[in-house]
Amino acid sequence: MSRPIFEVIALTAQDAQAAEAGGADRLELVTDMAADGLTPAVADFAAIRAAVDLPLRVMLRIRDGFAPGDLDGLLARTAALRAEGAEEFVLGFLDPDGGLDLPATLAVAEAVAGCRWTFHRAVDHSADRAALRAALDGLPGLDTYLTAGDPAGVGAGRQTLEGELAKAGEPGYRQRILVGGGIRAEHVPGLRAAGFDAFHIGGAVRADGWHTPVDPAKVADWRTLIDG
Repeated sequence: MSRPIFEVIALTAQDAQAAEAGGADRLELVTDMAADGLTPAVADFAAIRAAVDLPLRVMLRIRDGFAPGDLDGLLARTAALRAEGAEEFVLGFLDPDGGLDLPATLAVAEAVAGCRWTFHRAVDHSADRAALRAALDGLPGLDTYLTAGDPAGVGAGRQTLEGELAKAGEPGYRQRILVGGGIRAEHVPGLRAAGFDAFHIGGAVRADGWHTPVDPAKVADWRTLIDG
């Protein structure tokens, strides 16, 4: 059995170095966690890239919520990040009714053509997650869904997650499930036993919330827990 993927949210180069020291496999790069994570500045991406050797998935989201907002502005930010060397991304957009905003998602996916990307927790807030997955089936580069199974978090979404894992390989379910959102240490053994092999951790590896940096010792503890 291969080692599980362990992704950590990083806001700064200091976070990134601490996550790498603690054993993270990959970083999700964001800013402004008060808005649940927005696109970082190009300079911040460059600083983090220079600080670590880990793969970096960069959030493409310029406003709170799951609407794309200024799509032209987002596409310009995306182009600037790609020009700076970004190769992996995180994205996903909903319309006002909670359906997939397919035009916006396709536009941004086209802007990152040739790159691997994650559809983030917009799936947990969608009106019909099965329809969303079906609409995105086969979209180039999409290799991961970041999901808790429920807007309230992993504790409420476990049954949904297991139902989707059972469909792995079917149309709409070919992507890896990256479990994240309200995940606690006590959830991990059961999730590993059920077959989940990728985990996304944010505030749990910080000493005292988002205003404090990533703690490498906490990252190491989660690494040990996830590896079983």
